[in-house]
Amino acid sequence: MSEDYIQGLFAERIGGSGFGKGTKIYKFEKIKRAKAEARKSSPATELLDFGVGEPDEMAFPIVVEALKHECAKPENRGYSDNGILELKEAAVRYMEKIYGVAGLDPAREVIHSIGSKPALAMIPDAFINKGDGVLMTVPGYPVLATHTEWHNGRVVNLELREENGFLPDLESLTARDLNGVKLLYLNYPNNPTGATATPEFFRKVIGFARKNNIVVVHDAAYAALTFDGKPLSFLSIEGAKDVGIEIHSFSKAFNMTGWRLAFVAGNEKVVSAFAHVKDNYDSGQFIAIQKAGIYALDHPEITEKISAKYKRRLQLMVDALNSCGFFAAMPKGSFYLYTGAPKKARKTSTVFNNAEEVSEYLIKEAHISTVPWDDVGSYLRFSATFAAKDKEDEYRVVEEMKKRLKGLELEF
Repeated sequence: MSEDYIQGLFAERIGGSGFGKGTKIYKFEKIKRAKAEARKSSPATELLDFGVGEPDEMAFPIVVEALKHECAKPENRGYSDNGILELKEAAVRYMEKIYGVAGLDPAREVIHSIGSKPALAMIPDAFINKGDGVLMTVPGYPVLATHTEWHNGRVVNLELREENGFLPDLESLTARDLNGVKLLYLNYPNNPTGATATPEFFRKVIGFARKNNIVVVHDAAYAALTFDGKPLSFLSIEGAKDVGIEIHSFSKAFNMTGWRLAFVAGNEKVVSAFAHVKDNYDSGQFIAIQKAGIYALDHPEITEKISAKYKRRLQLMVDALNSCGFFAAMPKGSFYLYTGAPKKARKTSTVFNNAEEVSEYLIKEAHISTVPWDDVGSYLRFSATFAAKDKEDEYRVVEEMKKRLKGLELEF
């Protein structure tokens, strides 16, 4: 056996013997490299980072203090396995108070997860055999699709188009598309589009799931960050619990990104299957973090303050981008702004073939970082989680972005 025998042992799901040898560079790595080069070439120029997909502030002091208090208790030191009952009960209170979801059973219909990403990664373990399918909205968060493919499953993409309000057209699916499909992934408010769902759409989803024997997985990571009226939960619609689950994250609603905490709620059988899989992956999140999470859930005014900040910043960004020729619209939720990418920069006579080229150009020429999406048309995602010390500094950062973009003389 050769000295490099390990290269031949990698699983096919991650590339087999070709793992690590590919020359393709993914967009986030390209962005990372472009940012590093921009900082190196012009260290005195501030990099305006509108590409960050996580909160720019720490968790609120009252939550941090709760963790400090709980982590000092000996009874919180051990494994929590599938979570403490108190967190499940707090999740039930939260769902009823914020979303009007009544009747959840904390013992059977709620379970914690070490963040929503692991939940999405584990769910295919419970449902997907070779050849089984999932319906995935694109553009979007790909984790459930990735793990479906790792199980030799089939991914059917549901395109999110602006003319449909960035809601998937379920009626466009053919019998062939639906053959063997077990899961439907949704995410509203949506990353990256900022679109929100409606009760009418969710009712349609429930009917569709029943008709086709499909489990709905609603990724509600941004559910509490809505700007028009009361936040909407899939589980608040009659019949939703019969066909699926919803995943709620502490990261976005409570600035608890690195704390890694989420909960899954909904259909008892789906929750039970997830719990069975999870029990074979981890031993639960640190109990002190779960108890700090309880404190967060019982203080939803935290999210109201966070949401107000993002709404203020997004409105500034919309106005600034539109003054530069973009066709930006205020999103209804999340902290993202999704807008069509320019086709040309007159200043340098540069023509863009896609959003990825635009994103790299903006970093190089203007020290502005965004995230490109070329899945369904060419779009740029701007995030309201850019670094700013206070309201005055928010205005300064956005005005600086506007000044630099105008200097590029973009055409659409």
